[in-house]
Amino acid sequence: MEALVAIIIGVLTACGVYLTLRGRTFPVVLGLTFLSYAVNLFLLVMGRLTIGQPPIISEGIENYADPLPQALVLTAIVISFAMTAFVIVLALKAHLEMGNDHVDGKHKS
Repeated sequence: MEALVAIIIGVLTACGVYLTLRGRTFPVVLGLTFLSYAVNLFLLVMGRLTIGQPPIISEGIENYADPLPQALVLTAIVISFAMTAFVIVLALKAHLEMGNDHVDGKHKS
């Protein structure tokens, strides 16, 4: 199972890096989204997700779920949403000012 999750994280990261290096703005936004998905999955797997266990340590409980990875993933989701919204607005502004959607702004459509 660990190998499958590692492969999925690797594929998401590779797709994200490839799309981030493209010349147009939509693939860049999609690549950043894939990279944030890969980071979120990595953070969640890092905490060894346990199902059906309480998140608080108390007497008589030997196994418990670590709440820190879930908190980190929730924070990362909020940050990635804000980052995606900012990049989309920035791309729209650049498209309106330059007349094209290339990242470097030199090519005409």
